[in-house]
Amino acid sequence: MDDQDAISRLKAALGPKGFLEGADAMARYLVDWRGLYRGPALLVARPATTQEVSACMRICSEAGIAVVPQGGNTGLVGGSVPRPEDARCILLSLDRMNTVRRLDALDFTITVEAGCILQNIQRAADEADRFFPLSLGAEGSCQIGGNLSTNAGGIQVLRYGMARDLVLGLEVVLPDGEVWDGLGGLRKDNTGYDLKQLFVGSEGTLGIITAAVLKLFPKPRVIETAFVAVRDPAAAIELLSRMRAGTGDVVTAFELIDRGILDLVFANVPGNADPLAQRHDWYVLTEAFGAEGSSGLRDAVEQVLGRAMEDGLVLDAVLAASGAQRQAFWKIREDMADAQKHEGVPIRHDVAVTVSRVPEFLARAIPACRDALPGARIIAFGHAGDGNIHFNLLPPRGGDKSAFQGEMARMNRVVHDIVVDMGGSISAEHGIGRLRRDELHHYKSPVAIALMRALKATLDPRNLLNPGKIV
Repeated sequence: MDDQDAISRLKAALGPKGFLEGADAMARYLVDWRGLYRGPALLVARPATTQEVSACMRICSEAGIAVVPQGGNTGLVGGSVPRPEDARCILLSLDRMNTVRRLDALDFTITVEAGCILQNIQRAADEADRFFPLSLGAEGSCQIGGNLSTNAGGIQVLRYGMARDLVLGLEVVLPDGEVWDGLGGLRKDNTGYDLKQLFVGSEGTLGIITAAVLKLFPKPRVIETAFVAVRDPAAAIELLSRMRAGTGDVVTAFELIDRGILDLVFANVPGNADPLAQRHDWYVLTEAFGAEGSSGLRDAVEQVLGRAMEDGLVLDAVLAASGAQRQAFWKIREDMADAQKHEGVPIRHDVAVTVSRVPEFLARAIPACRDALPGARIIAFGHAGDGNIHFNLLPPRGGDKSAFQGEMARMNRVVHDIVVDMGGSISAEHGIGRLRRDELHHYKSPVAIALMRALKATLDPRNLLNPGKIV
């Protein structure tokens, strides 16, 4: 079957609303969110059902055409767009598969299609008096299939876990078009390998997630949110320990923020204001959830902060007095990605170390980067409660931005050498994609790489699904 015949069969299988062709119509699907990566495609397929995804995969498998799955295309590692060398590929978008199939309030589960916007899932849970905890800056546009395929993290990992911890079942279309229906949604199923976990975090290289059964939780009735200035990162980690102990371990979010990223938010994104009267070097944005009748939670948070202030760990703090003030605190955090876009393309690092070693990582990485690339602006923030720091380098103001980007590989090695020496991970929640593929192969053990390649070869022997990503 030649390419033209395959495209004709794809169009017939998808129907007139199920595909896009032509450069202008396909353009927004073929470039990543940051504008760093782009590639070609013979067609953008937009299936509306699992059966249509299956038909696409069967046709492409027979023709030897590669398939690049895409969710909301909000990723930061170039994993959801074709490579320039992938001329014989289609881009398969899940954006039309956006139905909530079932919500079972008694089971605390929701079954959704892969193209559902994360925020819509949160809203559906809320309307059923339930709570879906996955939350990240792109939640208004990212899709749950992409969240699962990259094992997204976000701000609630400390209490609720990563995306993989929120999944009870999956429906997956395999590279040959076969459909694995694993949507049972059981809390216990010990009948062999946990197949769903093969596909969570695999970035669409092993199969295409088309639907998922997700865990829901009781809706929090009491929420206490604090914006806190701390002495330094070590004080922040000590405060986290005290917060967990003092609240009965109901801390859901604990974000470490340096002054540099705050300044960029206030300068570049309208609608934000400094929560505290004076400038400080380091801050924490923390939140705790309580159940019905948890009237003592605010007192507990105040007591922890008061004692920490007496001990010199906390320099200043404000507790949100209203829902609007809480939202204002979180808007600052959510706007940090957009704030950096105004300063040139950052050299980004999404790294993780054990929680207790976050201060050590920063104490080593900040001076190492200053020595290696004088003038670079260092931005550090992120989910310190689970050990995940977004450690980004911005070009000097007025500097040569192209030359700065040319330092990416060298600076990756500076930062990642420190992370790996500390037993950490070079990708905490953003995935590997194209951006981190070479780094993964540099740092991952040969045994681990061989196992991943064996899995890929077993499920996708012709390397048709998202080629060039991860392995």
